[in-house]
Amino acid sequence: MRLSKEERSWILYDCGNSAYSMAVTTALLPIVFGMFTNVNSSMDLGYFNSIASILIAILSPILGTIADYKDKKKRFFVFFALIGVLATLSLAFVAPSSGQWQLLVGFYILSAVGFAGANIFYDSFLVDVTDDERMDKISTRGFAFGYITSVIPFGISLLLIFFMGMDKAIGYQIGFIITALWWGLLTVPMIKDVKQRHYLEPEPRPIVNSFIRLGSTFKNIRQHKVVFVFLLAYFFYIDGVDTIIKMVVPYATSVLGADALDTFTLLGILLVIQIIAFPCAIIYGNLAKKYSTRAMIIVGIITYIISCIAAFFISSVWHIFVLGALVGSAQGGIQALSRSYFAKIIPKENSNEFFGFFNIFGKFAAIVGPALMSLTTTLTGNANLSIIAIIPLFIIGLCIFMTIPKQQL
Repeated sequence: MRLSKEERSWILYDCGNSAYSMAVTTALLPIVFGMFTNVNSSMDLGYFNSIASILIAILSPILGTIADYKDKKKRFFVFFALIGVLATLSLAFVAPSSGQWQLLVGFYILSAVGFAGANIFYDSFLVDVTDDERMDKISTRGFAFGYITSVIPFGISLLLIFFMGMDKAIGYQIGFIITALWWGLLTVPMIKDVKQRHYLEPEPRPIVNSFIRLGSTFKNIRQHKVVFVFLLAYFFYIDGVDTIIKMVVPYATSVLGADALDTFTLLGILLVIQIIAFPCAIIYGNLAKKYSTRAMIIVGIITYIISCIAAFFISSVWHIFVLGALVGSAQGGIQALSRSYFAKIIPKENSNEFFGFFNIFGKFAAIVGPALMSLTTTLTGNANLSIIAIIPLFIIGLCIFMTIPKQQL
C-alpha cells in the first residue's frame, strides 16, 4: 500500500512513542523501581499507574474539546509530547541508591501524562491524514511499525544493560535517555508534515463554549448510540489490555521469582513480543478488510481471555515465551482496530472532542485493572490470582461489544 507523506509522518510518531510504551511502561521502569530497597513490592507500581490514568482521564475531554478549533490540535500535541519526552529523560537522573523512589514515580506519572495527552491529539489526527477506507490499514501499520522499530532503542538498551551489569542501575538509566531521544526525534516529521484538516472555526470565548459543547455532547450522547455502546465495551476490554501491558513484568517476576526468571530473560521475552506483534498487527488490518473490523476486535478480546487463563498456570520460563507470543499476536491488532473503528463512527469535525471521550473511557478503565491486580495480590498474598481478577473485564467488554449490529463496520 503506497503511503502519502502525511500518512508516513503519522506512522513515524507511533514508532517514536512505542519506544516509551515498551521501555518505560513495560520493561525498564518496573525493574528500576524494584531496585529501591525502601519500597514494599514491585506490584505497588500498579497504584501509581492508576494515578497517572486518573490525571489524564480528567484532562482528556476538556483538552480534546478545546483542540477542535482550527490550529489548536497541533499546539496541544506538541505541548504534551514535549512534557513526555522531557519527563522520560528525567527518569535517568534518579538512581536507586538515592532512595528517592517518590521522585522517580513523580517523573514517571508526568511522562505518562505527556504520553497519553499527546496520544489524544495524535489519535484524532487519523481523520486528518487518511480517509475511512484506509483507516484500518493506516492505524494497524502505525502499531505494527511502532512495535518493530521500538525493538531498535530497546535492543540497544538491553545490550548496554547486559554489559554494564543486570543488577546495576546505570544501564537502565542510559536506556531512559535513549528512549527519550528516539521518541523526540521521531516526533519531528509529525510536527512538520501533518496538518489539521477537520476543525471548527474560531469563535469568541472558546474555553467557555468548549465546556458548553462538551456538556451538550455528553447530554445528547444517546444520539450517537453506536459510539456510546462501543465506548462502554472499550472501557472494559481495553482496561484488560492496558493492565497486561503495564503489569506483565511485575506479575511474571512475582509468580516465578527472581531466581527462576532473571532480568535479561524477562527483557528478552518482551523483545519477542514486540517482534511477533509487528506482522500480527498488519494481519489484523488485512483480515479486518475481509471479515470486518468488528469481527477482528472480537477475535482479539477472546485471545486475551485465553491468555489470562494460561497465565494463571505458568510455572516455568518457556511458559512465559508461549504466553508472550499469544499476547503479542493480539496486542497491536486490538488497539489499532479500536482506534480506527472509533475514528470511522464519529463526526470528523469533532474528532478531538470524541477522542477526548475515547481517552477518558480508556484511561478511567486503566485505573481499575492495575489497582485490581495490586489489591488482589495484597489481600491474598498470591500473585497468580491477580491475573484471574481481570478476566471479567474482557468478558463484560465482549458481551457489550457483541450488541453492536454486525453491519456496523
